[in-house]
Parts: sequence; C-alpha cells; structure tokens
Amino acid sequence: MIARDVIERIVSGYDKERIKIGCLASHSALDVADGACEEGFVSRLFCQKGREKTYATYFKSRDVISGKKGFVDEVVIYDKFAEMTTGEEQERMRHGNIVFVPNRAFSSYIPIRVIEEEFTVPLFGTRGMLALEERGEERDYYWFLDEAGLPHPQAVEPEKIERLAIVKLHHARKRLERGFFTAASLEEFKQKSSILIEDNIITKDDLENARIEEYIVGPVFNLDFFYSPLDCEVELLGIDWRFESSLDGHVRIPAPQQMTLPETQKIPEMTVCGHSISTLRESLLEEAFVLAEKFVETSKRLFPPGIIGPFCLQTCVDKDLKFFIYDVAPRLGGGTNVHVAWGHPYGNSLWRQPMSSGRRIALEIRRAIENNRLEEIVT
Repeated sequence: MIARDVIERIVSGYDKERIKIGCLASHSALDVADGACEEGFVSRLFCQKGREKTYATYFKSRDVISGKKGFVDEVVIYDKFAEMTTGEEQERMRHGNIVFVPNRAFSSYIPIRVIEEEFTVPLFGTRGMLALEERGEERDYYWFLDEAGLPHPQAVEPEKIERLAIVKLHHARKRLERGFFTAASLEEFKQKSSILIEDNIITKDDLENARIEEYIVGPVFNLDFFYSPLDCEVELLGIDWRFESSLDGHVRIPAPQQMTLPETQKIPEMTVCGHSISTLRESLLEEAFVLAEKFVETSKRLFPPGIIGPFCLQTCVDKDLKFFIYDVAPRLGGGTNVHVAWGHPYGNSLWRQPMSSGRRIALEIRRAIENNRLEEIVT
C-alpha cells in the first residue's frame, strides 16, 4: 500500500488555487463533473477511445449563443483505460493538481494492486478499502460486515438450499457484469446453472467459486452516505434503487407468459442498466444511520484513517422491516447520477441547497482547501 505520508507530501505541494477534480469516465463520472462545476472546480475526465462521446461531446463544456453549456471541462482520451496509470500520465495528473475520485469503474478497469501500490495520485476516499469489493478474497466486504456486526444475508451451500437463494458470480462474456441467478432447491440450482453454462452466461469455474446466499424478499434501497473527516459526521445524501436487465422486463410479463418463454429467455439476467430515486419511511431512517455509524467506526479500526467521503450500503428490507446489507461500495455509488443537478431531498434539506453526491465531494474538497486540511481527506 502506498504510504499515506507519500500522498500527503504530494498534495501539500499542490497549487491550492488550481486544484482540479479527476475521475475515470464511466459509472458516476457525470455526477463528479457536475459537482465540481457547481463548486467552481475544473473537472478532468479520463476516457477510453470508443466510449468518450458522452463526456467529450454531449456534456462537454462549451460556449453557445446564450452563454455556457455543459459541465465536463477537460477530457483525456486513451486507447485503453490502463494507460492512465503510466508514470508519465500520473506525473501529468500531479502537475495538474488533480484530486482523483475513485468509482467502481476505476477499480474494475485498473487492477487493485496497481491502485494500492503504484498509482501515486491523491485519491479523495480510502484507497485501502477499494479491495473489499473483490468478492471471494479473504478480506472482502462480507468479512468487513461480520467484523462490524452488521446484518447481511447468510451464505448457504448448494446442497443446503431449502428456500430461495441467490447465486452471485461474474457474467462469462461481460466480465464486469453479473451472472447472478436464483434457486430454491439443489435441483433448481443444477438445472439453471446447466442452462446458463450452455448459453455462455456463466462458467463452471466461476460457479465453483460463486457466493450463494439467502435471498431476502423485500424492496431494495441503496443508501448513499457521506462521511466528513472535517466534521466527523455521517450524512445521508440520498437513496436510489436499480433497474436490472432483463429482470425488470420479466416482472412486466404476466406469469403465464413467463412460463412459455424459450429456455434462452426464461432465466432473467440481472445487469444493472439504470437507477431511480427513492426515500425511506421516517421510522426506518434512524436504523439506517445506525448501520452507517457502525460501518464508519469499523472502517477506522480496520482501515485507518477510515472511510473518507461517499460510501453506499446496498440493502434489502424484509417483511419485519429489518435491514440486510447485500453489497457494499466503499466509494461513490453507481446510482448517484439520479442526484445530478438537483440533489436529493435528504442532502438538499441538510445543506439547504441542491446537494448531489458529486457536489458534496467538491464541497468537502473546497472546505478542506479553505481550512488548510486537504491532507486529511486524501489517501
């Protein structure tokens, strides 16, 4: 792991009047760039050729007849995302006073080892916690949740599936996507996995290492939190939930028609393709904060200095109104683009102005600069 004092020395040498906010151009980069714009920072997004138009054309800052349009200020385009970690590119980032905001795309396209040991650019967030998302590792987020005493679905073996369970593994062809499926018995597990292997949606090797856990029947809420090291406070900025393909298409089809689908369509895929905004009933809000407080305190104990900035607890609520955390994002969540430009009822009400996750990041960076505490919010 890159020593924190190395990063502190780097950021202490930055020109504080010319700080720029950087992000890999995918996942939640629009939220980051919009937030930077709202707080008066220049944004720099790092794109891959063939996927750059969203950032370099459609939302790029430009002058029009009526004034300014767009909010992505600077774009760097590579043949492959991996090029951004070369020594030369990292030097350009440091020379440009970049504070880099990690998202899931960053830790998916760039190997964790490179992020932890070679990418010497100040990260807004906790570098050492990004590896928690690598399911199956000894210290993944299930280990963390157990350490924190936080509720999560219990693991089951295929032979012991007696009620609905979900099987979590990678998609065979779309390696950054899911090959998840559900089963309520060993027989159903074998039948579905056989079809999915034959259709090249999952592989035998991935299936052997899959996480199988009880399926919590209930609505899902992605709790988008923010921890401020400057204030030592947890904030709930917003809540979102996902649209999943082709699962959401299946639930719109009457059950008799679902049963007549061909084998290639019968088992839905759960690839996230969008998000929507949500709220919680007020009697559940305090319990949501209890989850967040335990998460923060455990992060300080296991990964000092602890979580910095945004994190997302992906939860289900069962029939007894109990939370279960089924996934953890120790960085900016994937659904925060629903907050772009207009914020969210919780963040807006707390700060008395539109407060998206991206803007909250930029605000924390601005407050840290103004109080000579920038070293406290980067790793």
